[in-house]
Amino acid sequence: MLGSVGMPELIVIFAIALVVFGPRKLPELGRSLGKAIAEFKRATNDLQQTLEEEIHADEQRSAEERRTQTAHTTADTAAAAAGEAPVSKAG
Repeated sequence: MLGSVGMPELIVIFAIALVVFGPRKLPELGRSLGKAIAEFKRATNDLQQTLEEEIHADEQRSAEERRTQTAHTTADTAAAAAGEAPVSKAG
């Protein structure tokens, strides 16, 4: 299993990147990598926000359904106490 990346590992990675890409390409590679990481974080945050909004909307719908069902149950109980037919439909 991979552990956390410490300073010695970062130095080795940097040295390998320097040999593979060369000193002229390394700054360009760093910028590209930074932009890619920023875009990934932005997409992750957007996804998280969308999921939270959907969860909130679902909770609101569930609460509204519970309120509606409670209102029907209360109306049915009141109607039954008054000897009338139930208000809500069976089924």
